Amino acid sequence: MNSMWVLDAPPPAADARIAYGSLEHQFGDLRLPSGSGPHPVVIVIHGGFWRAKYDLEHIGHVCAELTRQGFATWSLEFRRVGNEGGGWPGTFEDVALGTDFLRTLARSHPLDLSRVVALGHSAGGHLAAWLGARHRLPVGSVLHSADPLPLCGVVSLAGVVDLERAFELKLSDNITEAFLGGPPSRVPERYRAASPSLLQPLGIPHVLVHGTEDDTVPVSMSEAFHARGLGLGDAVRLTVLPGAGHFEVIDPRSREWPRVVEAVRSLLVEL
Repeated sequence: MNSMWVLDAPPPAADARIAYGSLEHQFGDLRLPSGSGPHPVVIVIHGGFWRAKYDLEHIGHVCAELTRQGFATWSLEFRRVGNEGGGWPGTFEDVALGTDFLRTLARSHPLDLSRVVALGHSAGGHLAAWLGARHRLPVGSVLHSADPLPLCGVVSLAGVVDLERAFELKLSDNITEAFLGGPPSRVPERYRAASPSLLQPLGIPHVLVHGTEDDTVPVSMSEAFHARGLGLGDAVRLTVLPGAGHFEVIDPRSREWPRVVEAVRSLLVEL
């Protein structure tokens, strides 16, 4: 099955598009399942190697299906490389602000803030894992938040969870250098604050889902992250999908999709 259709087909409409900040790209799409709630929440973060040309529309298929499964979804847009203020540190500031905005949304929507996970694909998998780790940032860090919304888990779908390795591999025309404003040798403090691999152990449960035939983000990145996390005592699981590429994990029609739902459910329903 060709899963690339998700990039072109319009997704089902969100229930509401809501601004979480005052800037153009600081908004999210909220979808609520049927029933009175309060509903567990999945923060969804799209991929596209942090570039402005890729927005949140395609990930709407994932959101709509997760919502059909009984989860509220909050799909974040954010400043990206090519947008004013995108990259370092604006991209991180936006996803953090959008995540914490759930506290405001919960005042008027039936959301269960004791059951929130972050899920992301590719570069969004990086940002989801970073959200799970940001409570570990020291007070002096420019990305430090005094009171980040607690997450009960993270799902990384083919995530770019190691930015130093992404730089070494020159993934997507070496986008990592543009994203963080330099190589690790020149801005090491940015990599320390931005790369989930350098913030391990995350200290919360997380699941990595990755296809063996992914030619965009190698499965070895998730394998190394998983092994390192286990060695540090993290509650981390790795689901390897034989024969899967980069996009099957965000295709609700794919044979791999049930493994994604299983990962989310394991972090939210079994609490």
